[in-house]
Amino acid sequence: MIQTLKSPKISESLDASWQRKLEQLLSLGCSAGADLVEIFMENSDHLGLLAEEDNVTSVNPSFAIGAGIRVFLGNRDGFVSTNDLSEIGLRNALDQALSMLGLNSSKLGVSGFEGLKSINDFSQGKSNWQNELPHLNEISESILRGTSLLDQYGKNLQVRRGSYSRSWQEVLVAASDGTFSRDIRLHQSTGLNVIASDGKYRSSIGRRNGTEGKPNDLREWDVDSHAQEVCTSAGIMLYADYVEAGQMPAVLANKFGGVIFHEACGHLLETTQIERGTTPFANSIGKLIANEAVTATDEGLTKGAFGSISMDDEGMQAKKTTLIKNGILKQFISDRAGEIRTGHSRTGSGRRQSHTFAAASRMRNTYINPGKYSPKELIESVENGLYCKSMGGGSVGPTGQFNFSVEEGYIIKNGKLTKPVKGATLIGEAKEIMPRISMCANDLELAAGFCGSISGNINVTVGQPHIKVDSITVGGR
Repeated sequence: MIQTLKSPKISESLDASWQRKLEQLLSLGCSAGADLVEIFMENSDHLGLLAEEDNVTSVNPSFAIGAGIRVFLGNRDGFVSTNDLSEIGLRNALDQALSMLGLNSSKLGVSGFEGLKSINDFSQGKSNWQNELPHLNEISESILRGTSLLDQYGKNLQVRRGSYSRSWQEVLVAASDGTFSRDIRLHQSTGLNVIASDGKYRSSIGRRNGTEGKPNDLREWDVDSHAQEVCTSAGIMLYADYVEAGQMPAVLANKFGGVIFHEACGHLLETTQIERGTTPFANSIGKLIANEAVTATDEGLTKGAFGSISMDDEGMQAKKTTLIKNGILKQFISDRAGEIRTGHSRTGSGRRQSHTFAAASRMRNTYINPGKYSPKELIESVENGLYCKSMGGGSVGPTGQFNFSVEEGYIIKNGKLTKPVKGATLIGEAKEIMPRISMCANDLELAAGFCGSISGNINVTVGQPHIKVDSITVGGR
Protein backbone atom coordinates (compact mmCIF):
# COMPACT_ATOMS: atom_id res chain seq x y z
CA MET A 1 0.00 0.00 0.00
CA ILE A 2 1.20 3.51 -0.82
CA GLN A 3 1.81 5.46 2.36
CA THR A 4 1.24 9.13 3.10
CA LEU A 5 4.33 11.30 2.78
CA LYS A 6 5.01 13.72 5.60
CA SER A 7 7.35 16.67 5.22
CA PRO A 8 10.13 17.11 7.76
CA LYS A 9 9.41 19.84 10.29
CA ILE A 10 11.73 22.58 11.38
CA SER A 11 11.98 23.22 15.11
CA GLU A 12 9.90 26.37 14.93
CA SER A 13 7.40 27.86 12.48
CA LEU A 14 8.40 30.59 10.06
CA ASP A 15 6.50 33.32 11.86
CA ALA A 16 6.92 36.40 14.04
CA SER A 17 9.05 34.42 16.51
CA TRP A 18 11.98 34.91 14.10
CA GLN A 19 11.82 38.71 14.37
CA ARG A 20 14.69 39.23 16.83
CA LYS A 21 17.08 36.88 15.01
CA LEU A 22 16.33 38.44 11.65
CA GLU A 23 16.67 41.98 12.97
CA GLN A 24 20.15 41.13 14.25
CA LEU A 25 21.19 39.85 10.82
CA LEU A 26 19.69 42.81 8.99
CA SER A 27 21.34 45.29 11.33
CA LEU A 28 24.69 43.54 10.91
CA GLY A 29 24.43 43.67 7.12
CA CYS A 30 23.55 47.37 7.13
CA SER A 31 26.38 48.12 9.59
CA ALA A 32 28.78 46.45 7.15
CA GLY A 33 27.79 49.03 4.53
CA ALA A 34 24.95 47.37 2.58
CA ASP A 35 22.25 49.66 1.21
CA LEU A 36 19.63 46.96 1.73
CA VAL A 37 19.55 43.39 3.05
CA GLU A 38 16.73 40.91 2.34
CA ILE A 39 16.15 37.46 3.83
CA PHE A 40 13.77 34.93 2.26
CA MET A 41 12.99 31.78 4.28
CA GLU A 42 10.95 28.78 3.22
CA ASN A 43 9.68 25.39 4.29
CA SER A 44 8.20 23.52 1.34
CA ASP A 45 6.65 20.20 0.39
CA HIS A 46 6.42 19.20 -3.28
CA LEU A 47 4.94 16.09 -4.87
CA GLY A 48 4.77 14.90 -8.46
CA LEU A 49 3.05 11.74 -9.72
CA LEU A 50 2.96 10.23 -13.21
CA ALA A 51 0.72 7.42 -14.45
CA GLU A 52 1.29 5.70 -17.80
CA GLU A 53 -1.39 3.44 -19.21
CA ASP A 54 -2.76 1.68 -16.11
CA ASN A 55 0.18 2.00 -13.74
CA VAL A 56 1.72 4.67 -11.57
CA THR A 57 5.27 4.85 -12.92
CA SER A 58 6.75 7.72 -10.95
CA VAL A 59 6.26 9.33 -7.55
CA ASN A 60 8.60 12.24 -6.80
CA PRO A 61 8.38 13.87 -3.38
CA SER A 62 10.77 16.64 -2.38
CA PHE A 63 11.13 18.79 0.70
CA ALA A 64 13.09 22.01 1.17
CA ILE A 65 14.04 24.06 4.20
CA GLY A 66 16.32 27.02 3.84
CA ALA A 67 16.96 30.71 3.37
CA GLY A 68 18.24 33.00 0.65
CA ILE A 69 20.03 36.21 1.66
CA ARG A 70 20.46 39.06 -0.82
CA VAL A 71 22.56 42.18 -0.23
CA PHE A 72 22.35 45.35 -2.34
CA LEU A 73 25.01 48.02 -2.75
CA GLY A 74 24.17 50.61 -5.38
CA ASN A 75 23.07 48.74 -8.51
CA ARG A 76 24.97 45.59 -7.53
CA ASP A 77 23.81 42.68 -5.41
CA GLY A 78 25.14 39.49 -3.87
CA PHE A 79 23.02 36.43 -3.16
CA VAL A 80 23.73 33.30 -1.13
CA SER A 81 21.38 30.46 -0.11
CA THR A 82 21.70 27.98 2.74
CA ASN A 83 19.88 25.03 4.28
CA ASP A 84 21.34 25.84 7.68
CA LEU A 85 18.87 28.02 9.59
CA SER A 86 20.96 28.10 12.74
CA GLU A 87 22.35 31.43 13.90
CA ILE A 88 25.81 30.43 12.66
CA GLY A 89 24.49 29.16 9.33
CA LEU A 90 22.58 32.36 8.57
CA ARG A 91 25.51 34.51 9.68
CA ASN A 92 27.86 32.63 7.36
CA ALA A 93 25.47 33.10 4.44
CA LEU A 94 25.23 36.84 5.17
CA ASP A 95 29.02 37.14 5.33
CA GLN A 96 29.38 35.40 1.96
CA ALA A 97 26.78 37.68 0.35
CA LEU A 98 28.51 40.77 1.79
CA SER A 99 31.91 39.59 0.55
CA MET A 100 30.58 39.46 -3.02
CA LEU A 101 30.26 43.24 -2.82
CA GLY A 102 33.56 43.81 -1.06
CA LEU A 103 31.88 44.30 2.34
CA ASN A 104 32.95 42.73 5.63
CA SER A 105 30.87 42.30 8.77
CA SER A 106 34.00 42.65 10.90
CA LYS A 107 34.28 46.27 9.76
CA LEU A 108 31.12 47.87 11.05
CA GLY A 109 29.81 51.37 10.79
CA VAL A 110 26.46 52.99 11.57
CA SER A 111 23.57 50.65 10.77
CA GLY A 112 20.68 52.98 10.03
CA PHE A 113 18.35 49.98 10.33
CA GLU A 114 15.30 50.92 12.39
CA GLY A 115 13.84 47.45 12.91
CA LEU A 116 11.11 45.40 11.28
CA LYS A 117 7.51 46.49 11.05
CA SER A 118 4.71 44.42 12.56
CA ILE A 119 4.40 41.20 10.60
CA ASN A 120 2.09 41.31 7.59
CA ASP A 121 0.64 37.80 7.83
CA PHE A 122 -1.16 36.52 4.72
CA SER A 123 -1.43 32.97 6.09
CA GLN A 124 -4.71 33.43 7.94
CA GLY A 125 -7.05 30.49 7.26
CA LYS A 126 -4.33 28.48 5.49
CA SER A 127 -2.66 26.65 8.38
CA ASN A 128 -4.65 23.42 7.92
CA TRP A 129 -4.19 23.08 4.17
CA GLN A 130 -1.58 20.33 4.42
CA ASN A 131 -3.91 18.15 6.49
CA GLU A 132 -6.71 18.60 3.94
CA LEU A 133 -4.70 17.47 0.92
CA PRO A 134 -5.36 14.05 -0.67
CA HIS A 135 -3.04 11.20 0.30
CA LEU A 136 -1.05 9.24 -2.25
CA ASN A 137 -3.61 6.43 -2.48
CA GLU A 138 -6.33 8.92 -3.34
CA ILE A 139 -4.12 10.75 -5.84
CA SER A 140 -3.14 7.51 -7.53
CA GLU A 141 -6.74 6.35 -7.80
CA SER A 142 -7.83 9.66 -9.37
CA ILE A 143 -5.04 9.77 -11.93
CA LEU A 144 -5.47 6.10 -12.86
CA ARG A 145 -9.18 6.73 -13.32
CA GLY A 146 -8.16 9.43 -15.77
CA THR A 147 -5.94 7.11 -17.83
CA SER A 148 -8.69 4.44 -17.74
CA LEU A 149 -11.24 6.93 -19.09
CA LEU A 150 -8.81 7.84 -21.86
CA ASP A 151 -8.84 4.18 -22.87
CA GLN A 152 -12.64 4.17 -22.71
CA TYR A 153 -13.21 7.30 -24.78
CA GLY A 154 -10.24 7.17 -27.15
CA LYS A 155 -9.42 5.14 -30.24
CA ASN A 156 -6.04 4.15 -31.67
CA LEU A 157 -4.29 5.37 -28.53
CA GLN A 158 -0.66 4.34 -28.27
CA VAL A 159 0.13 6.36 -25.16
CA ARG A 160 -2.10 7.37 -22.23
CA ARG A 161 -0.65 9.54 -19.46
CA GLY A 162 -1.98 11.27 -16.39
CA SER A 163 -0.08 13.52 -14.02
CA TYR A 164 -0.49 15.36 -10.74
CA SER A 165 1.71 17.89 -9.02
CA ARG A 166 1.39 19.96 -5.90
CA SER A 167 3.48 22.56 -4.14
CA TRP A 168 2.92 23.62 -0.52
CA GLN A 169 5.15 26.40 0.75
CA GLU A 170 5.50 28.39 3.97
CA VAL A 171 7.53 31.58 3.48
CA LEU A 172 8.85 34.41 5.64
CA VAL A 173 10.41 37.57 4.18
CA ALA A 174 12.31 40.24 6.09
CA ALA A 175 14.25 43.21 4.72
CA SER A 176 16.11 46.18 6.14
CA ASP A 177 13.50 48.60 4.73
CA GLY A 178 11.19 47.19 7.43
CA THR A 179 9.43 44.57 5.30
CA PHE A 180 8.25 41.62 7.42
CA SER A 181 5.74 39.32 5.71
CA ARG A 182 4.57 35.72 5.97
CA ASP A 183 2.44 33.47 3.79
CA ILE A 184 1.40 29.86 3.15
CA ARG A 185 0.84 28.84 -0.47
CA LEU A 186 -0.71 25.86 -2.18
CA HIS A 187 -0.75 25.11 -5.92
CA GLN A 188 -1.99 21.90 -7.54
CA SER A 189 -2.29 20.75 -11.15
CA THR A 190 -3.63 17.73 -13.02
CA GLY A 191 -3.03 16.75 -16.62
CA LEU A 192 -4.02 14.15 -19.20
CA ASN A 193 -2.37 13.57 -22.56
CA VAL A 194 -2.46 10.97 -25.31
CA ILE A 195 -0.70 9.97 -28.48
CA ALA A 196 -2.94 8.40 -31.13
CA SER A 197 -1.54 6.47 -34.09
CA ASP A 198 -2.98 4.60 -37.06
CA GLY A 199 -0.49 3.64 -39.73
CA LYS A 200 1.00 6.84 -41.15
CA TYR A 201 -1.43 9.00 -39.13
CA ARG A 202 -0.49 10.40 -35.75
CA SER A 203 -1.73 13.02 -33.28
CA SER A 204 -0.70 14.19 -29.81
CA ILE A 205 -3.05 16.09 -27.48
CA GLY A 206 -2.74 17.19 -23.87
CA ARG A 207 -4.65 19.35 -21.41
CA ARG A 208 -3.70 20.63 -17.93
CA ASN A 209 -5.74 22.20 -15.13
CA GLY A 210 -4.27 24.11 -12.19
CA THR A 211 -5.47 25.95 -9.11
CA GLU A 212 -4.22 27.98 -6.15
CA GLY A 213 -5.44 27.69 -2.57
CA LYS A 214 -7.85 24.78 -3.09
CA PRO A 215 -6.94 21.68 -1.02
CA ASN A 216 -9.88 19.76 -2.51
CA ASP A 217 -8.97 20.56 -6.10
CA LEU A 218 -8.28 16.93 -7.06
CA ARG A 219 -11.52 15.75 -5.44
CA GLU A 220 -13.46 18.32 -7.49
CA TRP A 221 -11.66 17.53 -10.75
CA ASP A 222 -14.11 16.68 -13.55
CA VAL A 223 -11.93 13.90 -14.87
CA ASP A 224 -14.65 12.51 -17.12
CA SER A 225 -15.08 15.67 -19.21
CA HIS A 226 -11.31 16.22 -19.17
CA ALA A 227 -10.74 12.77 -20.67
CA GLN A 228 -13.53 13.21 -23.23
CA GLU A 229 -12.09 16.55 -24.38
CA VAL A 230 -8.61 15.11 -24.88
CA CYS A 231 -9.86 12.03 -26.74
CA THR A 232 -12.23 14.00 -28.98
CA SER A 233 -9.43 16.33 -30.06
CA ALA A 234 -7.01 13.44 -30.62
CA GLY A 235 -9.57 11.63 -32.79
CA ILE A 236 -10.25 14.70 -34.93
CA MET A 237 -6.60 15.55 -35.43
CA LEU A 238 -5.47 11.97 -36.13
CA TYR A 239 -6.67 12.00 -39.74
CA ALA A 240 -6.44 15.77 -40.34
CA ASP A 241 -4.65 17.05 -43.44
CA TYR A 242 -1.44 19.03 -43.13
CA VAL A 243 -1.84 22.78 -43.44
CA GLU A 244 -0.34 24.65 -46.36
CA ALA A 245 2.27 27.25 -45.40
CA GLY A 246 1.65 30.91 -46.08
CA GLN A 247 0.79 34.37 -44.77
CA MET A 248 -2.80 34.52 -43.56
CA PRO A 249 -5.16 35.88 -40.90
CA ALA A 250 -5.64 33.71 -37.83
CA VAL A 251 -8.11 33.47 -34.99
CA LEU A 252 -6.58 32.17 -31.76
CA ALA A 253 -8.91 30.57 -29.23
CA ASN A 254 -9.18 31.75 -25.66
CA LYS A 255 -7.55 30.20 -22.59
CA PHE A 256 -4.15 28.62 -23.44
CA GLY A 257 -4.00 30.63 -26.66
CA GLY A 258 -2.62 33.33 -24.38
CA VAL A 259 0.70 31.46 -24.18
CA ILE A 260 1.88 33.41 -27.23
CA PHE A 261 1.32 36.76 -25.51
CA HIS A 262 3.00 35.44 -22.36
CA GLU A 263 6.08 34.18 -24.17
CA ALA A 264 6.49 36.62 -27.05
CA CYS A 265 5.45 39.85 -25.32
CA GLY A 266 5.00 39.32 -21.57
CA HIS A 267 8.65 38.45 -20.96
CA LEU A 268 9.69 41.59 -22.85
CA LEU A 269 7.75 43.64 -20.30
CA GLU A 270 9.76 42.30 -17.33
CA THR A 271 12.41 44.69 -16.02
CA THR A 272 15.01 41.91 -16.24
CA GLN A 273 14.76 42.35 -20.01
CA ILE A 274 15.50 46.07 -19.68
CA GLU A 275 18.54 45.24 -17.54
CA ARG A 276 19.77 42.81 -20.21
CA GLY A 277 19.03 45.20 -23.08
CA THR A 278 16.89 42.57 -24.84
CA THR A 279 13.46 44.22 -25.00
CA PRO A 280 12.47 46.44 -27.94
CA PHE A 281 9.99 48.16 -25.61
CA ALA A 282 12.54 49.57 -23.11
CA ASN A 283 11.77 53.22 -24.02
CA SER A 284 8.15 52.76 -25.05
CA ILE A 285 6.18 53.78 -21.93
CA GLY A 286 3.31 55.95 -23.17
CA LYS A 287 3.78 54.79 -26.75
CA LEU A 288 1.57 52.64 -28.98
CA ILE A 289 3.07 49.13 -29.14
CA ALA A 290 -0.09 47.16 -30.00
CA ASN A 291 -3.38 47.61 -31.80
CA GLU A 292 -5.86 49.85 -29.98
CA ALA A 293 -8.01 46.73 -29.49
CA VAL A 294 -5.44 45.33 -27.05
CA THR A 295 -5.47 45.88 -23.30
CA ALA A 296 -3.31 43.49 -21.26
CA THR A 297 -3.04 42.79 -17.55
CA ASP A 298 -0.73 41.05 -15.10
CA GLU A 299 -2.07 40.40 -11.59
CA GLY A 300 -1.91 38.02 -8.66
CA LEU A 301 -5.45 38.51 -7.42
CA THR A 302 -7.83 36.18 -9.31
CA LYS A 303 -9.16 33.72 -6.74
CA GLY A 304 -8.04 30.18 -7.41
CA ALA A 305 -5.96 31.02 -10.51
CA PHE A 306 -2.72 29.08 -10.80
CA GLY A 307 -0.55 32.21 -10.88
CA SER A 308 -2.25 33.96 -7.96
CA ILE A 309 -0.25 34.95 -4.87
CA SER A 310 -1.15 36.89 -1.73
CA MET A 311 2.32 38.40 -1.64
CA ASP A 312 5.38 38.12 -3.83
CA ASP A 313 8.70 36.61 -2.76
CA GLU A 314 9.93 40.00 -1.63
CA GLY A 315 7.05 40.42 0.82
CA MET A 316 5.01 42.87 -1.27
CA GLN A 317 1.24 42.41 -1.45
CA ALA A 318 -0.10 41.25 -4.80
CA LYS A 319 -1.71 43.87 -6.99
CA LYS A 320 -3.15 44.40 -10.45
CA THR A 321 -0.88 45.88 -13.10
CA THR A 322 -2.20 47.21 -16.41
CA LEU A 323 0.62 46.54 -18.84
CA ILE A 324 -1.01 47.78 -22.05
CA LYS A 325 -4.14 49.93 -22.34
CA ASN A 326 -5.76 50.42 -25.73
CA GLY A 327 -2.45 49.53 -27.35
CA ILE A 328 -0.35 51.93 -25.26
CA LEU A 329 2.39 50.57 -22.99
CA LYS A 330 1.62 51.68 -19.42
CA GLN A 331 3.89 49.76 -17.07
CA PHE A 332 6.58 47.11 -16.76
CA ILE A 333 6.57 44.08 -14.47
CA SER A 334 9.09 44.99 -11.78
CA ASP A 335 10.76 43.56 -8.70
CA ARG A 336 13.07 45.15 -6.14
CA ALA A 337 16.19 44.88 -8.33
CA GLY A 338 14.23 46.16 -11.31
CA GLU A 339 13.15 49.23 -9.40
CA ILE A 340 16.72 49.93 -8.27
CA ARG A 341 18.30 49.40 -11.69
CA THR A 342 15.64 50.70 -14.08
CA GLY A 343 13.52 53.09 -12.02
CA HIS A 344 10.28 51.23 -12.75
CA SER A 345 8.21 50.91 -9.56
CA ARG A 346 7.76 47.46 -8.00
CA THR A 347 4.54 45.70 -8.95
CA GLY A 348 4.51 42.80 -6.45
CA SER A 349 6.15 40.61 -9.08
CA GLY A 350 9.39 39.52 -7.40
CA ARG A 351 9.16 35.73 -7.71
CA ARG A 352 11.44 32.70 -7.32
CA GLN A 353 11.18 28.92 -7.46
CA SER A 354 12.68 28.46 -4.01
CA HIS A 355 15.14 29.89 -1.51
CA THR A 356 18.00 28.80 -3.77
CA PHE A 357 17.11 31.53 -6.29
CA ALA A 358 17.19 35.30 -5.99
CA ALA A 359 13.83 36.85 -6.84
CA ALA A 360 13.33 38.42 -10.28
CA SER A 361 10.55 40.24 -12.11
CA ARG A 362 8.17 37.47 -13.20
CA MET A 363 4.61 37.20 -14.48
CA ARG A 364 1.67 35.95 -12.40
CA ASN A 365 -1.76 35.83 -14.12
CA THR A 366 -1.05 37.49 -17.46
CA TYR A 367 -3.70 37.93 -20.12
CA ILE A 368 -5.22 40.02 -22.87
CA ASN A 369 -8.45 41.59 -21.60
CA PRO A 370 -11.83 40.79 -23.16
CA GLY A 371 -13.20 42.94 -25.98
CA LYS A 372 -16.64 43.63 -27.40
CA TYR A 373 -17.03 40.93 -30.07
CA SER A 374 -18.29 37.34 -29.98
CA PRO A 375 -15.96 34.53 -31.12
CA LYS A 376 -18.36 33.94 -34.00
CA GLU A 377 -17.89 37.52 -35.22
CA LEU A 378 -14.13 37.07 -35.30
CA ILE A 379 -14.39 33.91 -37.39
CA GLU A 380 -16.98 35.47 -39.71
CA SER A 381 -14.59 38.37 -40.42
CA VAL A 382 -12.03 36.00 -42.01
CA GLU A 383 -12.40 34.95 -45.64
CA ASN A 384 -9.46 32.54 -45.79
CA GLY A 385 -7.40 31.80 -42.68
CA LEU A 386 -6.60 29.53 -39.78
CA TYR A 387 -8.47 28.87 -36.53
CA CYS A 388 -6.16 27.78 -33.71
CA LYS A 389 -8.26 25.94 -31.15
CA SER A 390 -5.34 24.86 -28.97
CA MET A 391 -1.64 25.62 -28.90
CA GLY A 392 1.27 23.27 -28.34
CA GLY A 393 4.93 23.91 -27.57
CA GLY A 394 7.22 26.47 -29.10
CA SER A 395 10.29 28.61 -28.69
CA VAL A 396 10.97 32.31 -28.21
CA GLY A 397 14.09 34.31 -28.99
CA PRO A 398 15.58 36.90 -26.63
CA THR A 399 13.87 39.85 -28.32
CA GLY A 400 10.45 38.29 -28.97
CA GLN A 401 10.87 36.19 -32.11
CA PHE A 402 8.62 33.16 -31.71
CA ASN A 403 7.33 29.98 -33.28
CA PHE A 404 4.50 27.96 -31.74
CA SER A 405 2.90 24.76 -32.93
CA VAL A 406 -0.87 24.58 -33.29
CA GLU A 407 -2.06 21.45 -31.52
CA GLU A 408 -5.58 21.60 -32.99
CA GLY A 409 -6.41 23.81 -35.96
CA TYR A 410 -9.12 24.33 -38.58
CA ILE A 411 -9.27 26.13 -41.90
CA ILE A 412 -11.57 29.17 -42.00
CA LYS A 413 -13.29 29.53 -45.37
CA ASN A 414 -15.75 32.35 -46.10
CA GLY A 415 -16.24 33.02 -42.39
CA LYS A 416 -16.88 29.42 -41.39
CA LEU A 417 -14.80 26.65 -39.80
CA THR A 418 -14.15 23.85 -42.27
CA LYS A 419 -11.68 20.96 -42.26
CA PRO A 420 -9.24 20.23 -39.41
CA VAL A 421 -5.53 20.67 -40.17
CA LYS A 422 -2.34 19.76 -38.35
CA GLY A 423 1.33 20.61 -38.62
CA ALA A 424 0.73 24.36 -38.41
CA THR A 425 3.31 26.61 -36.77
CA LEU A 426 2.76 30.30 -36.01
CA ILE A 427 5.89 32.34 -36.71
CA GLY A 428 6.45 35.99 -35.92
CA GLU A 429 7.91 38.70 -33.73
CA ALA A 430 6.16 40.46 -30.86
CA LYS A 431 6.67 44.03 -32.06
CA GLU A 432 5.20 43.10 -35.47
CA ILE A 433 2.32 40.88 -34.32
CA MET A 434 0.95 43.01 -31.45
CA PRO A 435 -0.24 45.80 -33.82
CA ARG A 436 -2.03 43.18 -35.93
CA ILE A 437 -4.38 41.95 -33.16
CA SER A 438 -7.39 43.83 -34.48
CA MET A 439 -10.30 42.14 -32.67
CA CYS A 440 -10.77 40.71 -29.16
CA ALA A 441 -13.81 38.66 -28.19
CA ASN A 442 -15.74 38.77 -24.91
CA ASP A 443 -14.87 35.27 -23.65
CA LEU A 444 -11.72 35.64 -21.54
CA GLU A 445 -10.54 32.38 -19.94
CA LEU A 446 -7.36 31.49 -18.07
CA ALA A 447 -5.13 28.42 -18.22
CA ALA A 448 -2.47 27.03 -15.90
CA GLY A 449 1.15 26.67 -16.86
CA PHE A 450 4.75 26.67 -15.66
CA CYS A 451 7.31 29.28 -16.64
CA GLY A 452 11.08 28.89 -16.47
CA SER A 453 13.36 31.90 -16.32
CA ILE A 454 16.21 33.49 -14.39
CA SER A 455 14.68 32.78 -10.96
CA GLY A 456 13.64 29.20 -11.68
CA ASN A 457 10.42 27.41 -12.57
CA ILE A 458 7.25 29.03 -11.23
CA ASN A 459 3.49 28.56 -11.59
CA VAL A 460 1.75 31.10 -13.82
CA THR A 461 -1.54 31.67 -15.59
CA VAL A 462 -1.88 32.59 -19.25
CA GLY A 463 -5.08 33.71 -20.88
CA GLN A 464 -7.03 35.71 -23.40
CA PRO A 465 -10.38 35.85 -25.13
CA HIS A 466 -10.55 34.74 -28.76
CA ILE A 467 -8.37 37.16 -30.72
CA LYS A 468 -7.95 37.88 -34.42
CA VAL A 469 -4.50 38.47 -35.89
CA ASP A 470 -4.87 40.17 -39.29
CA SER A 471 -1.79 38.52 -40.77
CA ILE A 472 0.73 35.99 -39.49
CA THR A 473 3.20 33.56 -41.05
CA VAL A 474 1.94 29.99 -40.83
CA GLY A 475 4.52 27.28 -41.32
CA GLY A 476 3.31 23.97 -42.73
CA ARG A 477 3.81 21.73 -45.74
